[in-house]
Amino acid sequence: METLGLIGGMSWHSTATYYRIINEMVSAARGGHASARIALQSLDFAEVRECQVRGDWDRAGELLAEAGQRCVAGGASAVAICTNLMHKVAPQVEAALDVPLLHIGDAVAAEATRRGWRTLGILGTRWVMEETFYADRLARHGVAAVAPDAADREIVDAIVFDELTRGIISDASRATYVEVIRRLADQGAEAVVLACTEIGLLVSPEDSPLPVIDSAEVHARELGRVALGQLSDAR
Repeated sequence: METLGLIGGMSWHSTATYYRIINEMVSAARGGHASARIALQSLDFAEVRECQVRGDWDRAGELLAEAGQRCVAGGASAVAICTNLMHKVAPQVEAALDVPLLHIGDAVAAEATRRGWRTLGILGTRWVMEETFYADRLARHGVAAVAPDAADREIVDAIVFDELTRGIISDASRATYVEVIRRLADQGAEAVVLACTEIGLLVSPEDSPLPVIDSAEVHARELGRVALGQLSDAR
């Protein structure tokens, strides 16, 4: 069984989702007391968040690259960043590693393709919704991205950082997200990707007026398959 490197803690709430899903998959496949071999680096999100607020992406990239190197030193044969936003610095992390970096955008695009969706609405932090690094990764696989308008982007981002990354789950915020998803449907989205790994803790497929891709879930399931040797880790 492969050892996975996880760069987590951004926030720990969603990293726990990764850990649970990967281990559930290994347990179901191997039985008995089997669990996944994981080299986890759980960063202090306060330090990473400060970099985000300052716009110091070089320092943020250094933090994640160093964490990835510690994963490899711990035996990891592949590494994953357990957050969508911090894939903004994925090229810096990838350059620092001599093992594959398993990109969350590839897992999301693979799920969209499997289900026949070519246009995804994106809910995430403002950088994920406004910049091109995430949409460009989806586009590599022929999947287009539709983002909310400016007002909706502001409220979606605020809920992420004021509530979800602090473990706060609110019915009012869920209702707000559902209305944003309705407007994404009006913009032509066939499905919505929960492109912040905490949003799946708030919005379930049953809540959503569009079909849902939970980025944390599909990424973790891909990692579970890599751990079990069921999926090549080559990129």
